[in-house]
Amino acid sequence: MGAIFRKEINQFFSSPIAYIIMVVFLTAVGLMLWVFPDTSLLAYGYADMGTFFNLTPYVMLFLVPAMTMRAIAEEVRTGTLEWLLTKPVSRWGVVGGKFLANWLLVALTLLPTLLYYITLYQLGNPPGNIDSASVTGSYIGLLLLGGVFVAIGLWASSINENQVVAFVLGVFFCFLLYVGLSSLTGLLGDGSAAYWLSYLALDEQYRSLGRGLIDSRNVIYLLSLTSVFLWLTTYRLTPRQ
Repeated sequence: MGAIFRKEINQFFSSPIAYIIMVVFLTAVGLMLWVFPDTSLLAYGYADMGTFFNLTPYVMLFLVPAMTMRAIAEEVRTGTLEWLLTKPVSRWGVVGGKFLANWLLVALTLLPTLLYYITLYQLGNPPGNIDSASVTGSYIGLLLLGGVFVAIGLWASSINENQVVAFVLGVFFCFLLYVGLSSLTGLLGDGSAAYWLSYLALDEQYRSLGRGLIDSRNVIYLLSLTSVFLWLTTYRLTPRQ
């Protein structure tokens, strides 16, 4: 797994891919938070990062599948996946190494946004007048949500060798689990089915963490969903008899 992880990281940073992803993400989020008047934190008048945490998952919906679309599809297309699997590394090792490398890239992309928190912390009246517990919970939620999106993207990349198709499938399933499930609850009324469907929706889990109270049930659910998609990806790499 370590060798695969290093290989992926080297590929990211030896090409423009990682830098383009970071620049696009930070530019898009920065414009929405500081420039566009409808979403500008400066126009809002309060030291609050709610706008950032509400908008960022929607940017990640597209950015993470773009990051992962080539991870396995390109290996299959070029035939290097078969060669890779002949090496002394398990399929879990291949998938796990690729997952950790992509998840690290997500974390590194989010890291510069801590400057937003520092800025708002200083701009508060008085300085420090910001809900730090909510910010911490939301960042943890973003990292876990990014992990789910990476796992979905890897699975989408494993079921089709066409990178564009992998990207579209990744965006679709990320959108379905983040927005689609919670939207469907409005059609089911207030019954138990609506409750459980709402609970399974990623946006509900993410918002729960953003309230500042880290509930282990939310963390376990997001990690479990990540594990399910990693297992599905590994299953796709298993040779059929």
